Amino acid sequence: MNIPKTMPAVQLIKYKHPFVKNTIPVPTINANEVLVAIKGAALNPVDIGIQSGKMRMIMPYKLPITVGNDFAGVIVQIGKNVTKFKVGDKVYGRPNDFKSGTLAQYIAISERGIALMPKNLDFVQAASIPLVSLTSYQALVEYGHLKHEQKVFIQAGSGGVGTIAIQIAKALGAYVATTASGKNSALVKSLGADKVIDYHTEYFADELRNYDIAFDTLGGNFLKDSFKILKAGGHVITLNGLPDYRFGVDHDLGRTRSILFEIASTHLRHLAKKYHVFYRFFIMHPSGSQLATITKFIEEGKVKPIIDKVYSYNQVFTAYDHLQSKHAPGKTVVKINV
Repeated sequence: MNIPKTMPAVQLIKYKHPFVKNTIPVPTINANEVLVAIKGAALNPVDIGIQSGKMRMIMPYKLPITVGNDFAGVIVQIGKNVTKFKVGDKVYGRPNDFKSGTLAQYIAISERGIALMPKNLDFVQAASIPLVSLTSYQALVEYGHLKHEQKVFIQAGSGGVGTIAIQIAKALGAYVATTASGKNSALVKSLGADKVIDYHTEYFADELRNYDIAFDTLGGNFLKDSFKILKAGGHVITLNGLPDYRFGVDHDLGRTRSILFEIASTHLRHLAKKYHVFYRFFIMHPSGSQLATITKFIEEGKVKPIIDKVYSYNQVFTAYDHLQSKHAPGKTVVKINV
């Protein structure tokens, strides 16, 4: 394949400024990486969080960066140490936080961060999966230590993360409660939710007790009230809380920043102590091996992608406007290289 020297990409040049389209060099791969021609890339709320500058304390990017956090595509080049993949393989994945993003024509990525695409998905469907599925799997299994027949509460079940988290929890044998609007109740029930709370008329903390895991995606009072619904020894796992000292150390963010995290999260750690539960804020990490497990779930029919809208690359800014409406069920995907 004739690989060009430059490519189109969506970039963030300055915090709090709009994304822009640029022409940038096609990345070169090292011995442990593959070069993927991207066919589809999903949009995620974290992209907006990075753009706004709200993520700078925990994800200190050096700008400019190429935007985008998950993709599906075809391998067009492999490094000399790559053993698990070959040119022509259809793969999907989530790049490391500080590597080039996925709203571009090509991406260089470690072979450890990708997996073969599920055979029953196309590129658009596959592109919607990596970030939300890895986030869900890590929240429930890696941090929540989910066991068969435990009770899990998943906040915002019709969202991009929620729709996949429900399915993964059910695939692992859990009883699942979630919140959704009345119009999305049928959707989350079809995904396996056992109890659906209409957040327009009910409040989850008034309805639920003795749960093993609360997976929070909203933060604020929703996070604080998640502690109330757990049994002793349960786990509050959040994407929208505050990091603690351990998070700063684990992510090499320095002692000073880690101490600031510890101070800022004091009230949440006090809640964890009061209710005798565990608290964890996390940001998902790439994992080809975990994604391979999710691939099996998909091929077995236990997990399916939920896609709200699909846009062309030329419509990417319209796609982000749609994402920010915050009421879209499932994922927003952009077609690239097609």
